[in-house]
Formats: sequence, C-alpha cells, structure tokens
Amino acid sequence: MTKTEAADRADIFVPHAFGEHTVDLGEIRMNYAVAGDAALPALLLIPGQSESWWGYERALTLLGEKFQAYAVDLRGQGRSTWTPGRYTLDILGNDLVRFIDLVIGRPTLVAGLSSGGVLSAWLSAFAKPGQIRGAVYEDPPLFASETRPACGPSIRQAMGPVLESRHKWLGDQWSIGDWRGMQKALPDELPAALVDSLSAMAASEEEADTDDRPAQNLLEYDPEWARSFVSGTVTAGCDHATMLGGVRVPVLFTHHYRDIDPTTGHLLGAISDLQVARVRSIIEAAGQPFTYRSFPEMPHSMHGADPELYARTVIDWVDSLP
Repeated sequence: MTKTEAADRADIFVPHAFGEHTVDLGEIRMNYAVAGDAALPALLLIPGQSESWWGYERALTLLGEKFQAYAVDLRGQGRSTWTPGRYTLDILGNDLVRFIDLVIGRPTLVAGLSSGGVLSAWLSAFAKPGQIRGAVYEDPPLFASETRPACGPSIRQAMGPVLESRHKWLGDQWSIGDWRGMQKALPDELPAALVDSLSAMAASEEEADTDDRPAQNLLEYDPEWARSFVSGTVTAGCDHATMLGGVRVPVLFTHHYRDIDPTTGHLLGAISDLQVARVRSIIEAAGQPFTYRSFPEMPHSMHGADPELYARTVIDWVDSLP
C-alpha cells in the first residue's frame, strides 16, 4: 500500500502565521501547529472533514492565552500522510492517542469540529485512562454521519449527497480531479433544500470555492475521506451509540445551524435536535456531565466564523470544570 507523503504534494501548500511541525507516529507523519506556553493547560484541536489545522488559525491566537493549544492535520488532510484504504474512526482516533503520548505528554482537553467532533467523542470514550480531561464536541454529526444510525436521519438524509458528489468527481487521492464537472453537476445531484442550506453552514466567504478552483483546504484533502463516510467504512467496528456509552469525561456540546426539510425530511445541518437529545441521554446515563449550548444562527464552524465567541465558549466551560 502506497502512503502519500506531504513531499509529494508540496506545490499545493501555502504559508501560515504559525510554524508547522511534524511528528512520526509510525504509520503516518502528523503535521501540527502549537500556540501558548507549556505551563498552561493542554488543549488538542481536531479539524473537521476537509479542514486543515489552519482552520483554527484565528482561534489559536486567542486560545493560546489560556492553553497550550495544538491544532493537527489528521491523516488524509493537510500536510499529514494520506493512507489509501485506511480511514476509520478507530485508526484516526489511535493516531491522536499516539500524538498525545509523543507530543503533548500530559492530560489534555480535546475539542473537535464536525467529524473532528466525532473523534473528540471517540477520545472521550476510548483514549488511555487519564489522557483526556474533558471534551468539546463542536457541531458533530453524531448518528447523522452513520449509514444505519440508532437514532434520526442517516448520512444519506444529511450531508451524504455532498460527500458522494465530491468523491465521484474528484476521486480517491484526487485521481479524477474534475472540479468544474462537479460544480456544474451539484445543482442536479443534490437535493434542492440541501443546496440552499450550504451557504448557511459555510463559515466564511474567505478562501471560498470558485468555478475554476477549489478552496485551499479542499486541495489539501484526500477525497477518499468522503467515500469512507458515504459507504459506512469509517465507522466499521465503532457505532456511535456504543462509543457514547463509554464516555468517561465531562462534555461540552455546541449545536449550530439545523433544520429539517418539511417535504423530504432531509436534515439540513450537521445533527438534528432529536439526535442531540439521544447523545445527551447516553452520556448522562454513563455518569458524565453534559453541557449543551445552542447557536442556531451559527454556521457549521464556530471557530472559523467567530473565533472570539468560540474561544470564550470553550474557556468559560473549562473554567466551570471541577
């Protein structure tokens, strides 16, 4: 199996305000940035699907005043190694367990957006004892990114059509790369209500997709991620209900824009209110505190759209922990 190193894709990257570092985790080399003094509490930031570490760039400056904050590129994203056929929650989660051991080296708080929020949930259940102090789930598609969820709409009634189109036109490791074809096909391939909702979920117009060129973060992303979610292989051996039943730390859940299309029942947004209620009931049944903050006017990425609000929300919650 060929592993695609960042050196093979060096011409696509752009400079950023923070220095970047690389750690060898065994199967992959993981890229990351860090802000804040080592004397401060540790915080691990986990990007969402198709987001590189620098999606947190503006928030890092603020969080670095209260934490030593690490933002990573997950495998298959950014400058970290791409691993064809090797994208599952368990594999991605264990990368982060090794990162905490080798780089952070002490108990840490974790915070993830979207599928990164699902990985934050994974760490809060399956990390080594004592590794995780608390977990922030930022608008995560729990249940809604499964093909056969225990509760509410599946990925096929949520963001699945977007991911399916992305993989169809771009291909594993950008092997097809027909960006213009995808842009032309989207209005026909996506449910109309989903097309209309995408702008409400977008964090900003900065670095936005155009007809001629994808946004920078998408260029740094292996579209096989999309296939792994739509096919269900990403959750092989790790269903969300069982995972949530193993949560062992306090949780902050931020819930952003969401709606249900009244005609089709399609979920517009990352996770429905019904699904959040099930997440809460499972975690509280596991004996863990669950703090819920609703931001219905907020796009999918709070840390991208309003880093000040994001940092304040995380810091206030951390301050409330025992």
